[in-house]
Amino acid sequence: MTELQKIPTEDISLYEAQKKIYPREVKGRYQRIRFWVIASVWVAFYGLAWVTWDGRQAVLFDLPARQFHIFGLTFWPQDFYLLTWLLVIGALSLFLVTAVAGRVWCGYTCPQTVWTEAFLFMERLTEGSHRKRIKLDNGPWTFEKIWRKTAKQVLWITFALWTGFTFVGYFTPIRELAVGVMDFDLGTWEWFWFLFYSFATYGNAGFLREQVCQYMCPYARFQGAMLDRKTVTVSYDAMRGEPRRGTSAADATGDCINCTLCVQVCPTGIDIRDGSQYECIGCTACIDACDDVMDKMNKPRGLVGYASFDQLAVPLEDRPHINAAENNGFFKKSFWSLILRPRILLYIGLWTVLAGSFILFISLRSAVAFDIIRDRNAFFQIAKTGYVDNVYTLKIMNKQQRPLAVDLSLEEYPDAELIFKKEDLEHLPANQMTDLPVRVRLPDAKSTGKPEKIHFVITNLETGKEIDERTLFWRPRPSN
Repeated sequence: MTELQKIPTEDISLYEAQKKIYPREVKGRYQRIRFWVIASVWVAFYGLAWVTWDGRQAVLFDLPARQFHIFGLTFWPQDFYLLTWLLVIGALSLFLVTAVAGRVWCGYTCPQTVWTEAFLFMERLTEGSHRKRIKLDNGPWTFEKIWRKTAKQVLWITFALWTGFTFVGYFTPIRELAVGVMDFDLGTWEWFWFLFYSFATYGNAGFLREQVCQYMCPYARFQGAMLDRKTVTVSYDAMRGEPRRGTSAADATGDCINCTLCVQVCPTGIDIRDGSQYECIGCTACIDACDDVMDKMNKPRGLVGYASFDQLAVPLEDRPHINAAENNGFFKKSFWSLILRPRILLYIGLWTVLAGSFILFISLRSAVAFDIIRDRNAFFQIAKTGYVDNVYTLKIMNKQQRPLAVDLSLEEYPDAELIFKKEDLEHLPANQMTDLPVRVRLPDAKSTGKPEKIHFVITNLETGKEIDERTLFWRPRPSN
């Protein structure tokens, strides 16, 4: 047996098991702001579905009827280009916020963050504080552990089901949905999306948590391309903090006392002192934890705080003297000079133009729209000597929340004979499409046999606003 064969072997796993993170509770100015922002998102999501507007649900995406209702506005399939417009505005808003202050969206308003905080709250409510949760998970299965874990699961599942129910309630009127759930009388797709979204909420916010941000979210991967040296992000001031006290270094006289509270409160488990990392979601928990320690040490706040690379590169001797009461005044004074730069001004300018034009377009949008469909059975009909008829169907949409009266005419032929039911135009139902058969009768003088363009004009009798659509009018070929 060779010496190599005598060496004992063992199986080595190439993958490390995911360690559960137990973020420690923290209080502070940023956490108060964050709480109210997150609470506002909760109230908006769970509350808007129950708000009524003009006798119907205020926010309802009615897919079977192909109508999106958002308070006083109704959007039809013809308006879907507005959705693209909104997505561009939203993307530009994200670029702007990221270029100015890093991942503020992730830390304050991202749905993953918002719902993870709700699940963490329920976990703390049933299992206790940071240390108690660690002790509970590492301890044996006792009666206390069973009932606490069971209580947590009951709250999690109930909250997830309520979230899935509310989500579906934006596509099916939520009051009808509530009756259907109580009677177990929902459609297949309603049951599917109700349970699917409930399961997704439970899994993402309850179990995966930070793994969604680290491994599944694409924004975490490309947001670094939107940062530069002037972007203000959650950062550690190594020039102040290093070398850390509590280490073996003889000259360890930095402000950082190596308490590791910034690590203990981090929901993704990173150490902000290691520098900028894509796992950081900008929740600012480390800022509040460090500020509390600095206050107790009678040191200036801002050892961990919002700062740019350029700000942190300024030597300590070139920074004005500050104390804890002034709350890191150096960075406050230089903040506006760092964000008012060409790149940010360009984002602001583009956003203003897009958002302003979108609001202007919505305010000037016509309350009526229509499409024209020709009769496919015959191009034309000989009505009587010297006259030709063409038959069309006008699909007229009333986009308002109330009935509307309109008038119909031809732009090129004001004296043309239009044959239709006038009473149909005297009362267009609110938020509905009306099919109006129209027979157009024109003289056959000087017919070339080629179609000619005509314009139907619909006039809103309430506002006097006109809209028109073009179509073709056919005549018989001239006889030789």
